[in-house]
Amino acid sequence: MSVIHKKVDDLPTSVGVSFAARLAFEHVEHAYDEKPVLNDVNLVAEAGEVLCLLGPSGSGKSTLLRIAAGIEPQRAGRVMLNDREIAGPSHFLPPEKRSIGMVFQDFALFPHLTLLENTRFGLTELSRKDGAAEARVALARVGLSDKVDAYPHELSGGQQQRVALARALAPRPAVLLMDEPFSGLDSRLKDTVRAETLAILRQSRTTAIIVTHDAEEAMRIADRIALLKDGRVVQVGTAETLYHQPVDLFTARFFSEVNLFKGTVENGTVETPLGIMEARGFVNGSTVHVAIRLVGIGVSEAEGDIEARIVKRRFLGVSEILELAVAGAEERVRATIREGYLPPEVKKVRLSLRRSDVLVFASKPD
Repeated sequence: MSVIHKKVDDLPTSVGVSFAARLAFEHVEHAYDEKPVLNDVNLVAEAGEVLCLLGPSGSGKSTLLRIAAGIEPQRAGRVMLNDREIAGPSHFLPPEKRSIGMVFQDFALFPHLTLLENTRFGLTELSRKDGAAEARVALARVGLSDKVDAYPHELSGGQQQRVALARALAPRPAVLLMDEPFSGLDSRLKDTVRAETLAILRQSRTTAIIVTHDAEEAMRIADRIALLKDGRVVQVGTAETLYHQPVDLFTARFFSEVNLFKGTVENGTVETPLGIMEARGFVNGSTVHVAIRLVGIGVSEAEGDIEARIVKRRFLGVSEILELAVAGAEERVRATIREGYLPPEVKKVRLSLRRSDVLVFASKPD
């Protein structure tokens, strides 16, 4: 199956503009068979922003989308669209009345319908002629105007994703929900399809909430990221905030690979096999975790305060991950270097740290 080769700049720039809305979750709770899946979720997607819901499987991301779409009612709390309650104790607006579109993970295209018919499917309030005209505009918006008579099975995965996006945008929703929209795409296509999808969302000015479990993907596409764990919002902010100022170890590890050491605070510092680290704000005698990002460890044949021995090298194309034996470390220390930076025969090296990549967190009870 062929793949379209349109660039973002080639996509139509005159697109139907949505009236972007502010979507808010207020103290939302939900459970399946009495097992909690959402716990007091408070979250806002501002008008026109791309908000990513990020977290591991089972953290409640997709459930939050289904509640917003009206596919299922929450157990408690409210969902507000521009300060109007659309789901809550006093009101429940059916899905077709919410002006909220949704792109499912499997695209949910009808195999027996053409692209034009798939895209027109949700335009029930328009005549057949007007609906077809709007569907053609939506398909042109995603670069598929020459495929209107094709069927889903004749398309690549990337093209099917575009059709699903066109169908969701055709009614010009105030909010668009996307559940892992890129997970089924070939890795070679992901970057292109993500960039083009983001360009379309910017052009249509739709508020978008996108679910993903991939931190790098969230950082590529989101204005803000909401990280969830066990049905709770752990931290909300820009990619820079969550990376540089994680509120806990879970957040830090979600955004980067780290070496982890446990230690006891003495006079505002904690000792690790890679040196003494600052531990401001912790009382003497408290146990902390010290997380050091792999990219924050400098490796050199001659420069650095810490002696180490290379035990293993993993080639990753433009980079290598080293496994290092360091005195006092129970486990091997890992570091990332540029490919070809160290000759293959080098075994003894010296390490240095970039202090901005050293993070200290309170140790939770085991």
